[in-house]
Amino acid sequence: MTTQKQILLAKKTALFSFVIGTLIFGIYFLTSKWQLLFVGYGFIILAGIFNIIVLITTLTKAKNDSENRNKLLKTSGLILLNIPVLFVYVWIAMILIGNMRITFKNTTENKLTDIEIFGCETERISELEPNESKTVWVGITGDCSISLKYQENGESKNEIVAGYVTGGMGQKMKHNIGGENILEF
Repeated sequence: MTTQKQILLAKKTALFSFVIGTLIFGIYFLTSKWQLLFVGYGFIILAGIFNIIVLITTLTKAKNDSENRNKLLKTSGLILLNIPVLFVYVWIAMILIGNMRITFKNTTENKLTDIEIFGCETERISELEPNESKTVWVGITGDCSISLKYQENGESKNEIVAGYVTGGMGQKMKHNIGGENILEF
């Protein structure tokens, strides 16, 4: 393979790996679909193997081609830039699977006050107007459930948000306060 073709292959490999990896991560961040974690793991393995092969061939070519060595080494560096990106994505994914991202919506006709989310980790929302919603991140501290208590017209009310959660089960969900809830997968 010519040096120019090797450089082009390495650049395309680095760009393709970055774009596809970012796309998988971005969709996971927005949806928290656990299936995407397995897609991501599979992609990391396959892209990692292919990137290593391309990196080794590029470095071998750099060793043997003194005239184009700098270009080949810079291109190798481009492939290696995906490694810190991978670590950042994995770090953020670990944070996501350790938290429930719950959007609470007031589906009642009244203002709700003193809203306390408890069970795993305690969080609070001071008030929600009718049809207003707010997203709260609740850390998963082990095996636990998530419940809710609030005041509506001076009356204290309780609801179960999630009957059971455990570490690594973080997801994004919606909870209609005072209304019907449908679990999304």
